[in-house]
Amino acid sequence: MYIKRFIIFVTLLFVSFSAPCNRPIIIDKLVKIGKRTVSNRNIEAIIVHSTYNISGGDKYDVDKILRQFTRYKVSAHYLIARNGIIYRLVKEKNISFHAGKSCLPDGNKNVNSHSIGIEVVTSKDSLDAPTVKQMDALVALVKDIKSRYKIKYVLRHSDIAPGRKTDPWNMNWEEFLKQIDK
Repeated sequence: MYIKRFIIFVTLLFVSFSAPCNRPIIIDKLVKIGKRTVSNRNIEAIIVHSTYNISGGDKYDVDKILRQFTRYKVSAHYLIARNGIIYRLVKEKNISFHAGKSCLPDGNKNVNSHSIGIEVVTSKDSLDAPTVKQMDALVALVKDIKSRYKIKYVLRHSDIAPGRKTDPWNMNWEEFLKQIDK
């Protein structure tokens, strides 16, 4: 456990001195399942999700969450841990299987092919909102993505799969939208 924390600390220290000031710090933790490699895609949406470990033990354990993703053959492009660390799970140029059966407001049902998925680690517990560090990281990440692509939509999973999905949970969505437009 201490070695894992030390590696994260050293990585953050190194990345903080080498990353441009306006870009969030991202640690690669690339997955092998729950994605498809493609040569070209049009990214026009960002979909925000919530996730947590339901397999027993610490519900915020990132490695256990990733094992769940592997078991269900799903992923996201990014996962934001409770401490605000952003993990890249799938490169943006590739398709991540995060949206399931869903539809964008313009009727496009191929959501995974045209979006970037971001998972925020939090549970359905009504007292379990995203942390301040997570929200700061999410705002920075979304702003960064929007600066690089022509994003038409920033949506909740529940917006693209109503009746099927309810996430992101316990998040002040309106405040988040204000923050990303500043």
